[in-house]
Amino acid sequence: MNRAVAAFEKYAGEYDRWFGTHRDIFSRQREALRAVLPSTGPGLEIGTGTGRFAADLGIRHGLDPSIRMLAMARQRGIETVQGAGEALPYRAETFGYILMMTVICFMDDIVLPFQEAYRVLGPDGILVIGFLVKGGETARHNKGRRGRFLCHARFRTVEDVTGAAKLAGFHPVQAREYLHGFCIVTARKR
Repeated sequence: MNRAVAAFEKYAGEYDRWFGTHRDIFSRQREALRAVLPSTGPGLEIGTGTGRFAADLGIRHGLDPSIRMLAMARQRGIETVQGAGEALPYRAETFGYILMMTVICFMDDIVLPFQEAYRVLGPDGILVIGFLVKGGETARHNKGRRGRFLCHARFRTVEDVTGAAKLAGFHPVQAREYLHGFCIVTARKR
């Protein structure tokens, strides 16, 4: 188990409480995601954590490596699978859309999970990536005091993320929103 997964496993409750303490940030990010997510079709959240975003956005399926977080997600009605984005345990063309919300900063390689997302998306499927931008407000604010979770984060630029999505086969790929160092990239499977 890598150190980031171990931290999420050990402090799952603390992670989940953050959303209640920071309702304004959670609400703004959730509504920005809602604006770009499709309203129909089966959806999957890779890195679903405790299921906060999936439950509020109507995403029924969630994948995460943390058993403790998946238990919380199940309590929110998410159908969960333990696993990693680099090796999705789903058949090709299973989902209409996929959300990856603040998970890519905990992945060493983002091209492989994007390729896996491409594989399990159906024709015209959409990948939505929410992430904290390298050099953005959140990354700058937490520099040197990144707490239990962000100390394991590897922040990426918008160009890093859009370039990796294009390498995985997605087109078009667009950066959609910026909220205090938070960006949303949408990528379509053609």
